[in-house]
Amino acid sequence: MYAVASSNVTSIDTHPFQQITPYHDTKYEVAWCYLHGEPRSCFTQRLLRELNDWFGFLHNNADAAGIKYHVIASNVPGVFNLGGDLELLKRLAQINDRAGFAKYGRACIDALYANICHFGQDITTISLVQGDALGGGFEAALSSDILVAEKGARMGFPEILFNLFPGMGAYSLLSRKLGPKRAEQMILSGNVYQAQELYEMGLVDILVEDGEGEMAVYEYIRRENRARNGFRAFRRVRDYANPITLEELMAIVDAWVEAALRLGPRDLRMMERLVARQHHKRSEPDRLIQQAPRRTAKPGKDIELHSGPGAETPSALSAYEA
Repeated sequence: MYAVASSNVTSIDTHPFQQITPYHDTKYEVAWCYLHGEPRSCFTQRLLRELNDWFGFLHNNADAAGIKYHVIASNVPGVFNLGGDLELLKRLAQINDRAGFAKYGRACIDALYANICHFGQDITTISLVQGDALGGGFEAALSSDILVAEKGARMGFPEILFNLFPGMGAYSLLSRKLGPKRAEQMILSGNVYQAQELYEMGLVDILVEDGEGEMAVYEYIRRENRARNGFRAFRRVRDYANPITLEELMAIVDAWVEAALRLGPRDLRMMERLVARQHHKRSEPDRLIQQAPRRTAKPGKDIELHSGPGAETPSALSAYEA
């Protein structure tokens, strides 16, 4: 885990979690949830179970615990989350397991929808992306109220590479932020975008230098706290004007299941190749991401929230390659 700004951070021992690490900063009334999927930094079945357990805890206890903010982040260097468990999905496709696909898709939607709905509490949700967020990882990042990204982060949807589409909220989230046509172009392009580019599109809300992500989160919390009533009221208006329903998300998952069952041998070979890349990135993230060394942000340091022009947009496959 990277450095955080407060000394009032304590671990939360609610479950024997193995693939998430939650912390509660009582001073700033913020809970942090760090992802670290094993054996790959993707949404494994265990990671999804633990996330849904943790989100259930927040639904039942956040108000009593004094939690007003929730941050999803990662303590895997260079990786936020690489998306779906492609090894599992490949196995399900090989045996034509409709029920298995549906169960996995529902677990993903349960977690995503809980975050979209603020866990049924008066909580501001924040995603902190300090590395690659691909496929479902990008969907998870987009599902929060505020997306904070470091300049070295990259995000995109690689699913078209193996003849599928991102079925866990991508179109619902992007179409409301960018419009239907631009959402379609992004999903079908297979491109990976630099955080700077996404900031210029309006998908990244706060852009900071590498190593300054946690401090930027605390800077945002301090800013919202100065007018929290107004921020909360505006979020409710935004949710009323552009609602994302559970029924919509589940209907899209049904379409995703049907498409997954039609994957052919060539598609599964590509998926297998990307599984190998997921393993590779987990074992050697620094060399693969090729990002600048992280700097520990200091309390009180000014945070630069934007910068200059974006970089080139590579194919999604390049995000998996050494």
